[in-house]
Amino acid sequence: MDRIPVFQPLLEAEELAASESALRLGWLGMGKYVGDFEQSVLRLLDAPDRHAVAVSTGHAALHLALLLIGVGPGDEVITPSFNNIADFQAILATGASPVFCDIDDRTLCIDLQDAETLVGPKTKAIIVMDYDCILCDHAAVATFAAKHQIRVIHDAAHAFGSRHEGRMVGSFSDIAMFSFDPVKTITCIDGGMLIVRTQEEVRRLHEMRLIGMGQPASVMYQNQRAWTYDVHALGFRYHMANLHAALGLAQIAKLPDIEKTRRATCIRYNEALGSLPQVRVPQTDFKDIIPFLYYIRVPGSERDALRKSLTEKGIDTGIHWQPGHWFSLFKECRRSALPVTEQVGHEILSLPLHSKMPEATQLRVIDGVKAFFA
Repeated sequence: MDRIPVFQPLLEAEELAASESALRLGWLGMGKYVGDFEQSVLRLLDAPDRHAVAVSTGHAALHLALLLIGVGPGDEVITPSFNNIADFQAILATGASPVFCDIDDRTLCIDLQDAETLVGPKTKAIIVMDYDCILCDHAAVATFAAKHQIRVIHDAAHAFGSRHEGRMVGSFSDIAMFSFDPVKTITCIDGGMLIVRTQEEVRRLHEMRLIGMGQPASVMYQNQRAWTYDVHALGFRYHMANLHAALGLAQIAKLPDIEKTRRATCIRYNEALGSLPQVRVPQTDFKDIIPFLYYIRVPGSERDALRKSLTEKGIDTGIHWQPGHWFSLFKECRRSALPVTEQVGHEILSLPLHSKMPEATQLRVIDGVKAFFA
């Protein structure tokens, strides 16, 4: 019996052809495909007042976003403890400290009332993330930021292609970040992107992503190099490669099918598992959402046994995530009491979700969960 992985990228003939084309071109660094990928994302977002900067990973995007808004040693950045470790490491990489707040029990997104108790004189920014298939209250986030005069980094790694109150995610935030790593809704093998407001922010990001070189992107997007340039500031090897962007372009073309099939699978999961008294499913109809993963919450005392039972049936599961304050590196970080985070950290379980997931595969997962609780 074939194993069912938690994640499985949608790689078909189009992705293979795009990869071959990029390799045959022979321009393996940052080039034309990267510029095309940025413009493709902007067209999707329908955001003429925004600019896109592609980078090597989502973590790189977070790190550059923090540097862009001036986060540095001695500063604090508020973020949910229930978040990806990339966010915490990006904060540390600037010399600043993460401050952990709680999440809402229904949405698993940031609890702004709890965050309010943590704002202090060192608070420079807040990171908010959309968790899986439910988005933050971004209007409330904007009000919070304006009240405290801090910048917002919107971690939209789970929400690419989704809509919030009719607007595409990425089109309305202060600074938005996307991730296109191997397991995301669309993949570039690995990649990330920042969506920003001004040309000056673009200029600074272009230099920082290319080890500080003032080499114009407009030249590199013609598969050429400028051999004379200046270096004004600290930079990193964070640019996106042409091959990765070519794959991303093929994936974006399939977004309608990806959206349709992932949403249908999640609706089926909710309908089949939502009636089990031991299982909490996401409280959403998945409207306007392209789900990145599908999670359930089960009693913490039974989660490991459920995982073992599903593994024996050839069904892999995941945990997204262990809370940040549980890790040794972050145990001394300032935080609130985090009661919801503590509970969710013991209950959360990710089930397999793939684009174009066969019905028989979905039913194997559903039957496996039902059999355990029968």
